[in-house]
Amino acid sequence: MSKPWIVGVAVAAVLLLGACTDPASGPEVAPPTPSVPTTTQRQAPVSPSSAPVVKSAPSVLYLGDSLAMESQNVLGRELRGELDATYTSAPYSGTTPCDYLEGAKEGSLVPAGDKAAVLVRALHPDFVVLQFWGNAWGYTPCMDGITYDADREAYFDRYAADLRKLTAQIATAGGAQRPTIVWVLQGPDPITPERVRNVNALYKSQARSAGDLVADAGKTVSPPDARYTWTQYLPCTAYERAHPDYCTQPGNGRTALHLDSDYLHFCLAPTTSTPRPCPVPSPGILRIAREITRVIGAQAPSR
Repeated sequence: MSKPWIVGVAVAAVLLLGACTDPASGPEVAPPTPSVPTTTQRQAPVSPSSAPVVKSAPSVLYLGDSLAMESQNVLGRELRGELDATYTSAPYSGTTPCDYLEGAKEGSLVPAGDKAAVLVRALHPDFVVLQFWGNAWGYTPCMDGITYDADREAYFDRYAADLRKLTAQIATAGGAQRPTIVWVLQGPDPITPERVRNVNALYKSQARSAGDLVADAGKTVSPPDARYTWTQYLPCTAYERAHPDYCTQPGNGRTALHLDSDYLHFCLAPTTSTPRPCPVPSPGILRIAREITRVIGAQAPSR
């Protein structure tokens, strides 16, 4: 990253709006109004016993913070189009894993009806996709005031403990039909790069210990030779070149991942005070969604 970008990123960190920012900075807006989960049901076709073994259509539940909020429609489109999946999303901007725990203290950013275990018991998904940047603001009630900026050791210890608790609650809620958890690894953070590296390491460790999966979506929005180096632009992929809406600078053969004013989110429309799915084609969101879909497709049960 060149020196002018370092200056630009510092300015962007101050100007960034929305409910998902770097844990070292304070929130810019009040906690968001709860969103309504989006559910699509599909009937799986019955095939003759003599038919070749194929992948069955998986059911997927998607939970997370503002990165999931902006990506939810695109992920649903990819999962339905590629895997004929049944899909439900219930993201809430500004959240941490502890917000989705049953028994979280009053004031959680996720209402009781959308806790992870509640939704697993109701929907019986095959996969639960969890995408969290690693928010840890002082006002997030379930974090008990622990922030990365103030106490990094306490932040990572608490984060790891919450990952274990959330895994256990999802497993218990699933019972004999325990869903597979897919932890989404995050992209580079230009302000606290080691924080994201360590948060991703926690996701990998938790997935390994519980027999779950990771989707390294963050790698798709990183330079090929620098996994934790932030960049605003990357070379267009073959898919993006074939779909002009996703190759924002075709003359240079590169595409934008972020707006000039927002180093964190991947939506190429400005962040609003009311969280929403991204309303415009955004290459970073599509890259993330396609990687999550690829991982689920590789693991979907056979029928």
